[in-house]
Amino acid sequence: MNKIVKLTVVLFLVCAIVAGVLGGVNLITKDKIAEQDRIKTAKAYSAVLEASDYTDVDYDQATFTTIDRIVKADDKGYVVTTTFSGAQGSITMAVGVDTDMKCTGISIISHTETAGLGATAAADTDAGRAFRDQFVGMSGSGSLVVGKNVIAVSGATVSTKGITMGANAALAAVEALG
Repeated sequence: MNKIVKLTVVLFLVCAIVAGVLGGVNLITKDKIAEQDRIKTAKAYSAVLEASDYTDVDYDQATFTTIDRIVKADDKGYVVTTTFSGAQGSITMAVGVDTDMKCTGISIISHTETAGLGATAAADTDAGRAFRDQFVGMSGSGSLVVGKNVIAVSGATVSTKGITMGANAALAAVEALG
């Protein structure tokens, strides 16, 4: 019985020390990580719709549950941040929508897709850019369909569908703004 108590105390102390170290590392790095995320998001916004100012817009969050944020990009349109499921996890992206309700571009902010497959859609390569560029000029929420007017990335159908659903959701959210 004495051994069990001793092992329990030792295990508790080890866990407490490790948790303390992890908490300390988080405390030290959280501001740096938040700043990097802010920079990456700002680059994604300017990549899909260049503007001097991005202003938050209120939207129906109960209806558009996959929309993280909508910002007005001067008088040029809107940038919608949305998160959808891919093959390996979530895909967070910025979708530009101009005043004519047409997609101006898609920029992937973060993803956990498989390298060489789903990650191809997000990559800064010819194949990744070609996939994302096909959305430019498309309009009509719900009208973007993989296999109909969106060509999937070979071997990454689930990731492609996730990005397409995100683009459809962004178009629908901006259309609902009026």
